Amino acid sequence: MPDHTPATENPWQQLRQLTPARIALGRAGTSLPTRAQLDFQFAHAQARDAVHLPFDHAELREELHALGHSTLLLHSAASDRHTYLQRPDLGRRLDEASAAHLDEHVKQHGGGDDLAIVIADGLSSLAVSRHSLPFLQRLLEQVTAEGWSLAPITLVEQGRVAVADEVGERLGAKMTVILIGERPGLSSPDSLGLYFTWAPRIGLNDAYRNCISNVRLEGLSYGMATFRLMYLMREACRRQLSGVDLKDEAQVPTLENQGPGNFLLPDNA
Repeated sequence: MPDHTPATENPWQQLRQLTPARIALGRAGTSLPTRAQLDFQFAHAQARDAVHLPFDHAELREELHALGHSTLLLHSAASDRHTYLQRPDLGRRLDEASAAHLDEHVKQHGGGDDLAIVIADGLSSLAVSRHSLPFLQRLLEQVTAEGWSLAPITLVEQGRVAVADEVGERLGAKMTVILIGERPGLSSPDSLGLYFTWAPRIGLNDAYRNCISNVRLEGLSYGMATFRLMYLMREACRRQLSGVDLKDEAQVPTLENQGPGNFLLPDNA
Protein backbone atom coordinates (compact mmCIF):
# COMPACT_ATOMS: atom_id res chain seq x y z
CA MET A 1 0.00 0.00 0.00
CA PRO A 2 1.25 3.54 -0.65
CA ASP A 3 2.64 5.43 2.33
CA HIS A 4 0.17 8.20 3.13
CA THR A 5 1.12 11.01 5.49
CA PRO A 6 -0.82 14.12 6.52
CA ALA A 7 2.38 16.20 6.25
CA THR A 8 2.96 18.27 3.12
CA GLU A 9 6.61 18.78 2.22
CA ASN A 10 7.93 22.26 1.50
CA PRO A 11 9.28 22.85 -2.04
CA TRP A 12 12.44 24.35 -0.51
CA GLN A 13 13.35 21.01 1.04
CA GLN A 14 16.70 20.77 -0.77
CA LEU A 15 17.84 24.07 0.76
CA ARG A 16 17.81 22.49 4.21
CA GLN A 17 20.99 20.64 3.24
CA LEU A 18 22.80 24.01 3.11
CA THR A 19 21.82 25.47 6.48
CA PRO A 20 20.89 24.41 10.02
CA ALA A 21 18.23 27.16 10.04
CA ARG A 22 14.64 26.02 10.42
CA ILE A 23 13.38 26.43 6.87
CA ALA A 24 11.25 24.18 4.68
CA LEU A 25 9.72 22.35 7.62
CA GLY A 26 6.58 21.37 5.78
CA ARG A 27 3.12 21.43 7.30
CA ALA A 28 0.36 19.18 8.54
CA GLY A 29 -2.83 21.10 7.86
CA THR A 30 -2.15 24.52 9.33
CA SER A 31 0.43 23.27 11.85
CA LEU A 32 4.02 22.06 11.90
CA PRO A 33 4.61 18.32 11.38
CA THR A 34 5.17 16.42 14.61
CA ARG A 35 8.83 15.73 13.83
CA ALA A 36 9.60 19.42 13.27
CA GLN A 37 7.82 20.37 16.49
CA LEU A 38 9.73 17.75 18.50
CA ASP A 39 13.03 18.88 16.96
CA PHE A 40 12.25 22.45 18.00
CA GLN A 41 11.45 21.43 21.58
CA PHE A 42 14.67 19.41 21.76
CA ALA A 43 16.76 22.35 20.48
CA HIS A 44 15.06 24.67 22.97
CA ALA A 45 15.86 22.28 25.80
CA GLN A 46 19.51 22.12 24.68
CA ALA A 47 19.72 25.92 24.70
CA ARG A 48 18.25 26.14 28.21
CA ASP A 49 20.60 23.44 29.48
CA ALA A 50 23.60 25.28 27.99
CA VAL A 51 22.68 28.45 29.89
CA HIS A 52 22.38 26.70 33.26
CA LEU A 53 25.20 24.13 32.93
CA PRO A 54 27.79 24.81 35.67
CA PHE A 55 31.24 25.96 34.57
CA ASP A 56 33.68 23.04 34.98
CA HIS A 57 36.71 25.24 35.60
CA ALA A 58 38.61 22.57 37.55
CA GLU A 59 39.05 20.29 34.53
CA LEU A 60 39.97 23.20 32.27
CA ARG A 61 42.60 24.45 34.72
CA GLU A 62 44.14 20.99 34.94
CA GLU A 63 44.39 20.81 31.16
CA LEU A 64 45.98 24.26 30.96
CA HIS A 65 48.46 23.40 33.71
CA ALA A 66 49.37 20.23 31.83
CA LEU A 67 50.26 22.44 28.86
CA GLY A 68 52.51 24.54 31.08
CA HIS A 69 50.27 27.58 31.57
CA SER A 70 49.55 29.15 34.95
CA THR A 71 45.97 30.14 35.78
CA LEU A 72 44.01 32.27 38.22
CA LEU A 73 40.43 31.45 39.23
CA LEU A 74 38.23 34.50 39.75
CA HIS A 75 34.55 35.27 40.24
CA SER A 76 32.38 38.12 39.07
CA ALA A 77 30.26 40.24 41.38
CA ALA A 78 27.27 38.07 40.44
CA SER A 79 27.18 35.60 43.30
CA ASP A 80 25.14 32.89 41.55
CA ARG A 81 23.51 32.03 38.22
CA HIS A 82 20.17 33.52 39.13
CA THR A 83 21.78 36.86 39.96
CA TYR A 84 23.98 36.65 36.87
CA LEU A 85 20.99 36.31 34.54
CA GLN A 86 19.03 39.13 36.17
CA ARG A 87 21.92 41.56 36.79
CA PRO A 88 24.19 41.79 33.73
CA ASP A 89 26.06 44.71 35.33
CA LEU A 90 27.36 42.47 38.13
CA GLY A 91 28.78 40.00 35.62
CA ARG A 92 30.92 42.79 34.16
CA ARG A 93 32.90 43.39 37.37
CA LEU A 94 34.95 41.18 39.66
CA ASP A 95 33.91 40.58 43.23
CA GLU A 96 36.06 42.11 45.97
CA ALA A 97 37.96 38.92 46.72
CA SER A 98 38.91 38.38 43.07
CA ALA A 99 39.98 42.00 42.62
CA ALA A 100 42.19 41.73 45.70
CA HIS A 101 43.59 38.43 44.42
CA LEU A 102 44.64 40.06 41.15
CA ASP A 103 46.18 43.03 42.92
CA GLU A 104 48.16 40.72 45.20
CA HIS A 105 49.37 38.72 42.20
CA VAL A 106 50.68 41.91 40.57
CA LYS A 107 52.46 42.94 43.80
CA GLN A 108 54.21 39.58 44.02
CA HIS A 109 54.90 38.81 40.36
CA GLY A 110 54.55 42.11 38.53
CA GLY A 111 52.28 42.95 35.63
CA GLY A 112 52.46 44.78 32.34
CA ASP A 113 52.35 41.74 30.04
CA ASP A 114 51.49 42.09 26.39
CA LEU A 115 48.42 39.86 26.51
CA ALA A 116 45.93 38.74 29.14
CA ILE A 117 43.63 35.86 28.19
CA VAL A 118 40.35 35.54 30.07
CA ILE A 119 37.95 32.59 29.92
CA ALA A 120 34.40 33.11 31.18
CA ASP A 121 31.36 30.87 31.14
CA GLY A 122 29.06 33.58 29.77
CA LEU A 123 25.73 32.20 28.61
CA SER A 124 27.07 28.80 27.56
CA SER A 125 29.68 27.03 29.64
CA LEU A 126 29.15 24.14 27.20
CA ALA A 127 30.87 26.22 24.51
CA VAL A 128 33.78 26.97 26.82
CA SER A 129 34.28 23.34 27.83
CA ARG A 130 34.15 22.11 24.23
CA HIS A 131 36.10 24.74 22.33
CA SER A 132 38.31 26.90 24.54
CA LEU A 133 41.20 24.45 24.92
CA PRO A 134 41.57 23.37 21.26
CA PHE A 135 41.33 27.01 20.21
CA LEU A 136 43.88 28.14 22.81
CA GLN A 137 46.36 25.50 21.70
CA ARG A 138 46.43 27.11 18.26
CA LEU A 139 46.38 30.68 19.54
CA LEU A 140 49.17 30.24 22.09
CA GLU A 141 51.48 28.79 19.44
CA GLN A 142 51.07 32.01 17.47
CA VAL A 143 51.43 34.22 20.54
CA THR A 144 54.70 32.48 21.41
CA ALA A 145 55.94 32.90 17.84
CA GLU A 146 55.25 36.65 18.07
CA GLY A 147 57.30 36.86 21.26
CA TRP A 148 54.49 38.42 23.26
CA SER A 149 54.54 38.02 27.04
CA LEU A 150 51.49 36.34 28.53
CA ALA A 151 49.81 36.98 31.87
CA PRO A 152 48.37 34.01 33.78
CA ILE A 153 45.21 32.79 32.09
CA THR A 154 42.26 33.88 34.20
CA LEU A 155 39.05 31.89 34.50
CA VAL A 156 36.04 33.91 35.63
CA GLU A 157 32.86 32.31 36.94
CA GLN A 158 29.59 34.11 36.10
CA GLY A 159 31.50 36.50 33.87
CA ARG A 160 30.37 38.73 31.01
CA VAL A 161 32.45 40.26 28.23
CA ALA A 162 33.38 43.49 30.01
CA VAL A 163 34.89 41.66 33.00
CA ALA A 164 38.01 41.26 30.84
CA ASP A 165 38.47 45.05 30.95
CA GLU A 166 38.91 44.98 34.71
CA VAL A 167 41.16 41.92 34.56
CA GLY A 168 43.34 43.55 31.93
CA GLU A 169 43.51 46.87 33.75
CA ARG A 170 44.46 45.32 37.09
CA LEU A 171 47.12 43.16 35.40
CA GLY A 172 48.41 46.15 33.44
CA ALA A 173 48.11 44.20 30.18
CA LYS A 174 48.43 45.94 26.82
CA MET A 175 45.57 43.90 25.37
CA THR A 176 43.02 41.33 26.44
CA VAL A 177 41.14 38.51 24.76
CA ILE A 178 38.15 36.93 26.43
CA LEU A 179 36.80 33.54 25.39
CA ILE A 180 33.15 33.39 26.40
CA GLY A 181 30.10 31.25 25.79
CA GLU A 182 27.66 33.05 23.50
CA ARG A 183 23.91 33.17 23.95
CA PRO A 184 22.66 29.76 22.71
CA GLY A 185 20.61 29.63 19.54
CA LEU A 186 18.19 26.93 18.48
CA SER A 187 20.82 25.45 16.18
CA SER A 188 23.98 26.36 18.11
CA PRO A 189 23.99 25.84 21.89
CA ASP A 190 27.81 25.78 22.01
CA SER A 191 29.09 28.85 20.13
CA LEU A 192 32.27 30.37 21.53
CA GLY A 193 32.80 34.12 21.20
CA LEU A 194 36.13 35.98 21.20
CA TYR A 195 36.35 39.64 22.22
CA PHE A 196 39.59 41.56 21.81
CA THR A 197 40.43 44.91 23.43
CA TRP A 198 43.50 47.12 23.21
CA ALA A 199 44.41 49.08 26.37
CA PRO A 200 41.64 47.55 28.52
CA ARG A 201 40.19 49.60 31.34
CA ILE A 202 37.00 49.63 33.37
CA GLY A 203 34.13 51.48 31.73
CA LEU A 204 34.84 50.73 28.06
CA ASN A 205 31.83 49.98 25.88
CA ASP A 206 31.48 47.59 22.95
CA ALA A 207 32.77 50.19 20.46
CA TYR A 208 36.28 49.55 21.82
CA ARG A 209 36.14 45.79 21.23
CA ASN A 210 36.48 43.51 18.22
CA CYS A 211 34.31 40.40 18.15
CA ILE A 212 34.84 37.05 16.45
CA SER A 213 31.80 34.86 16.96
CA ASN A 214 30.48 31.35 16.32
CA VAL A 215 33.76 29.54 16.95
CA ARG A 216 32.81 25.87 16.87
CA LEU A 217 33.17 22.83 14.65
CA GLU A 218 30.01 23.64 12.67
CA GLY A 219 30.82 27.36 12.45
CA LEU A 220 34.12 29.26 12.31
CA SER A 221 37.03 26.83 12.61
CA TYR A 222 39.67 27.15 15.32
CA GLY A 223 42.32 27.81 12.69
CA MET A 224 40.37 30.59 10.96
CA ALA A 225 39.43 32.18 14.30
CA THR A 226 43.11 32.19 15.29
CA PHE A 227 44.08 33.68 11.94
CA ARG A 228 41.60 36.54 12.30
CA LEU A 229 42.41 37.22 15.94
CA MET A 230 46.15 37.31 15.29
CA TYR A 231 45.59 39.81 12.49
CA LEU A 232 43.60 42.06 14.82
CA MET A 233 46.21 41.84 17.57
CA ARG A 234 49.11 42.60 15.23
CA GLU A 235 47.28 45.57 13.78
CA ALA A 236 46.33 46.76 17.27
CA CYS A 237 49.96 46.70 18.33
CA ARG A 238 50.90 48.69 15.24
CA ARG A 239 48.06 51.22 15.42
CA GLN A 240 47.48 51.31 19.20
CA LEU A 241 43.70 50.86 18.99
CA SER A 242 40.86 48.36 18.71
CA GLY A 243 37.11 48.34 18.16
CA VAL A 244 35.22 50.19 15.44
CA ASP A 245 38.41 51.88 14.22
CA LEU A 246 40.09 48.51 13.61
CA LYS A 247 38.55 46.58 10.74
CA ASP A 248 39.07 42.88 10.02
CA GLU A 249 40.86 43.05 6.67
CA ALA A 250 42.82 39.85 7.09
CA GLN A 251 44.04 38.39 3.81
CA VAL A 252 42.69 34.85 3.83
CA PRO A 253 44.40 32.26 1.57
CA THR A 254 41.95 30.86 -0.97
CA LEU A 255 41.94 27.72 -3.07
CA GLU A 256 41.24 29.69 -6.24
CA ASN A 257 44.39 31.80 -6.24
CA GLN A 258 46.57 29.82 -3.82
CA GLY A 259 47.55 33.11 -2.25
CA PRO A 260 46.27 35.88 -0.02
CA GLY A 261 42.80 37.23 -0.56
CA ASN A 262 39.84 38.49 1.44
CA PHE A 263 36.90 36.13 0.94
CA LEU A 264 34.52 38.98 1.79
CA LEU A 265 35.66 41.05 -1.18
CA PRO A 266 35.61 40.40 -4.95
CA ASP A 267 38.98 39.94 -6.64
CA ASN A 268 38.84 43.37 -8.22
CA ALA A 269 37.94 45.21 -5.00
